[in-house]
Amino acid sequence: MSIQGFGMDTISLAGPLEAKLDAMRAAGFDQVMLKANDLVGHPQGWRAAVAAVKASGLRGTGFQVLRDFEGLSGHLHHYKLDIAKTMLEMCAALGCDVLLACSSTSTHASTELDHIARDLRKLAMLAIPHGIRIAYEGLSWGRTVNEYTTAWDVVCRADCPNLGLCFDSFHALAAKTPLDGIDEIDPQKIFLVQLSDFMWQEARTFEERMATARTFRVFPGEGVHTAAVVEMVRRLDALGYDGDYSFEVFNDDYVQMPLPMVCERAERSAQWLADDVLRRAAPQPNQLRLRRVRG
Repeated sequence: MSIQGFGMDTISLAGPLEAKLDAMRAAGFDQVMLKANDLVGHPQGWRAAVAAVKASGLRGTGFQVLRDFEGLSGHLHHYKLDIAKTMLEMCAALGCDVLLACSSTSTHASTELDHIARDLRKLAMLAIPHGIRIAYEGLSWGRTVNEYTTAWDVVCRADCPNLGLCFDSFHALAAKTPLDGIDEIDPQKIFLVQLSDFMWQEARTFEERMATARTFRVFPGEGVHTAAVVEMVRRLDALGYDGDYSFEVFNDDYVQMPLPMVCERAERSAQWLADDVLRRAAPQPNQLRLRRVRG
């Protein structure tokens, strides 16, 4: 049974790329979020990794991640331009039409939003010949842009058709950004939604946010912020967002578990979101749910 509209990220699983792709496919997913290490870490080289993805039958949700790109000057700016061109080449080879760029954490980067917007516009222009859209994500520990509302401000300043927003539930939760800001976003400019939760109420410092984000996220419905995740998804749906939802779940426990067991957790989460939260299908009798949410 295919799970429409939802995909997994390879970072949730251990093992070789082909095994990850097979496990996702067996769980019913039809798309996968890929990262650069999936390609360059392949024992037969990055072209072989591209071939494996295409042979799997899974659609690439997107490709990640370009870091610390915007706000630089001089030789640092030119260096990052070269890195961006390589990322775009790999993204295009995979057939992905979305490249994820996350907000800068560099102390060498400008804090001026117009400078940041100008650089992102340049990145988006580089992506046009490849048919790629740039999804800009505000990391909750970003130096200047650390909330989705500020990321949206920058996207609006850049005003480029193939530059849009990546909305990530973890960063919104960690930064405690009010969710009513979602209603101010143009749904056509949301290019990707990444979903996850975590197991404690707060991540108070940038350091705690980074540690949690990189080691202990969980699938939606497994954490303590279920009500907020439900509100996010329902607000996005009511707004008119009809794109992909990808589970970006970094978890040190999951990468010690057999692939089918992790994919089963992701599959339950996807079915709960599709059926109980978005109500895309009538609930089936006796179907397992992570938890019930009142409408």
